[in-house]
Amino acid sequence: MMHPFTPARGGSRGAAALEGKPRFPSPESLQPAPPAGSRGVPGTAERLKLPQIMKLLGAKNAEGVSFLSLLGELLAITGSLAYSVARSFPFSAWGEALFVMLQTVTVGFLIQHYGGRTRRGVLFVLLYIGVLSVLLSPLAPASVLTAMQASNMPAIIVSRVIQAATNFRNGHTGQLSALTVIILFAGSLARIFTSVQETGDILLVVTYVVSVACNGLIVAQVLYYWKPTKKFLQRSTCDEAI
Repeated sequence: MMHPFTPARGGSRGAAALEGKPRFPSPESLQPAPPAGSRGVPGTAERLKLPQIMKLLGAKNAEGVSFLSLLGELLAITGSLAYSVARSFPFSAWGEALFVMLQTVTVGFLIQHYGGRTRRGVLFVLLYIGVLSVLLSPLAPASVLTAMQASNMPAIIVSRVIQAATNFRNGHTGQLSALTVIILFAGSLARIFTSVQETGDILLVVTYVVSVACNGLIVAQVLYYWKPTKKFLQRSTCDEAI
């Protein structure tokens, strides 16, 4: 299976300038691996954050879901998407990033909307569309795309740490979807084994090990704060009823 950032055949905008640059692991290292029989085809990614979106819509509340953490994750996803498109990689190489990006932007808007900042949420979406349009256009320097790609893993790690700090400060995980968190953890764990079998690349394996550690921290918090979170959600429901 072609690694998402293995140079594809054929030229493209910025391909020459990007040629010879080191390959970096994708932000999907924290996302579930494509299910067997559909590798390279967006599958689980299409529904990855739907549990989170549905939970926010149902509760009409985004308490506990860090917007700053989401921005870090969105930075990594956007870097992967723009870099892959610039290199003319097949859709199978960046399709997951596209689906996850759309869902992440939706969650970002909902965080602002349910926080009483709907206008700021709309502005966030419009600004992101503008930035993405530039990154996907010939105006985007190859050096910028490469730098964004290189910052993927640090951005993801920082975003997870920010969410973990938010959970610790609140003493609960709020409206954070346990299902989405567990899927992320299971996916990153699975990718350790698939990367060993398919690539044998030590750097790639270490990257996925770090991914497991980051996602494992959030999963541990979801379990540790399960009762406090349940009480918080019940209290929030009662407050809304009043």
